[in-house]
Amino acid sequence: MARLDYKAVVIDLFDTLVNWNPEGLPLVEWRGREIRSTAPLLFPKLKEALGERFDRDRFMAAHEIVYNDIFSQRMLAEAIEITCHERFERTLKKLELGDDEAKTLAAHLRKIHMGRVREVTSAPEARLDAMRKIAEHYRLGLISNFDDAETGHLIVTDTGIRELFDAVIISADTGIRKPNPIIFNSILEMMKLAPRDILFVGDTAHEDVLGAKRAGMHAAWINRRGIELPEDVPAPDIIIKDLAELPVALGL
Repeated sequence: MARLDYKAVVIDLFDTLVNWNPEGLPLVEWRGREIRSTAPLLFPKLKEALGERFDRDRFMAAHEIVYNDIFSQRMLAEAIEITCHERFERTLKKLELGDDEAKTLAAHLRKIHMGRVREVTSAPEARLDAMRKIAEHYRLGLISNFDDAETGHLIVTDTGIRELFDAVIISADTGIRKPNPIIFNSILEMMKLAPRDILFVGDTAHEDVLGAKRAGMHAAWINRRGIELPEDVPAPDIIIKDLAELPVALGL
């Protein structure tokens, strides 16, 4: 049974409140297969800025190396966040651009990339209705692992329920990602609550359930596909298939 004496419900963003649709991204052929990517949207800007120096395959290869390096860094115990801008800047430096040129062009690429990410992200109405109902009984907060602070906040605003949240943290704001307890402690400070006062809701076992439990919070796990809980993750207090089910799980 869910506890009924929480003071707040804090939720994850992607695949919890909102979905992003990769089918809205263009196709690009890379190493013998077609993938969904914003890369084709970046190529015209790269060609404009670099002229004859632009090589599509060199850019794709450099970006893949940088992306894999960043993924590895995020998996370290510290769970640091590396921004989208930094990712593009590192990529361009691998192509031997100078610091100033790489920084300026990376800002343009970030804007193009994040513009399309925002366009293909939306919140199902049933989830929005659920959050409106929960907000009648609990304070609301949000923590998201996302590598662009501006776009993350805009996506929350796009849902039309931003005003319901007392606090919103995007990992790019802090340089720290879930499950690092620092980011959970930050929401506690912003909301002036104790860990026991919060039910954290998210769709990932390690980032959301384990992270919240380590911070002393209760956790609700959105287990959409009915997968087994990893052995190193403590049991969540609530298991649901979608955020839309949370009001019933809370007895509302």
